[in-house]
Amino acid sequence: MNQEIIHVYMMPGMAANPTIFENIKLPEDQFKIHWLEWIIPNKNETLQSYAKRMIEKIEHNNVVLLGVSFGGILVQEMSKFMTLKKLIVVSSVKSKHELPRRMKIAKYTKAYKLLPTKLLGNINLLAKYAFGETVTKRVELYKRYLSVSDKRYLDWAIEQVVCWEQEKPNPNAIYIHGDKDAIFTHSCNDNCVVIKGGTHIMIINKYKWFNENLPKLILN
Repeated sequence: MNQEIIHVYMMPGMAANPTIFENIKLPEDQFKIHWLEWIIPNKNETLQSYAKRMIEKIEHNNVVLLGVSFGGILVQEMSKFMTLKKLIVVSSVKSKHELPRRMKIAKYTKAYKLLPTKLLGNINLLAKYAFGETVTKRVELYKRYLSVSDKRYLDWAIEQVVCWEQEKPNPNAIYIHGDKDAIFTHSCNDNCVVIKGGTHIMIINKYKWFNENLPKLILN
């Protein structure tokens, strides 16, 4: 009897396109990977409304949903409106309490509204915002991964991260975090799979760990 294929939907991080998952390979007799892409938000759209629109792009039932960074925040919101086989959150936060102090300050001062998102077509700035790294020799790499530079999207995305309201971690989620993550530095505590040496872009440069461990985490 054929084993039923498990559909795994993957959501990239802020401003990133789904080629960040290009090296993630799961056994094809058990899993099928689907890439999700950012869509431009409607004017004044809430994160909940956006999450519901993103769910419309999922074509199977009882799927695995994996999100990275801001994509990890989004899949946690999506999970509130659907039944999942597994929810996996990578390089992200479990609640608003784990947001860095600078983001909490930005929320209350509304400083995030002053960010120069018009300039984020500049790949150096975009990489700093999205990956927490300054581009040096890897500029072509970043150009390939960071392609969502629409100002309306970036303004909206930054506001959604800073103003995220989730109070407690999702008890059913698997949280995976790197101990060298420079963007979200407080997310390794409690209920978390910690990857030694993992940075904010570990989905790209530690893909071998994910290829080895994701099947076990999904099937366990």
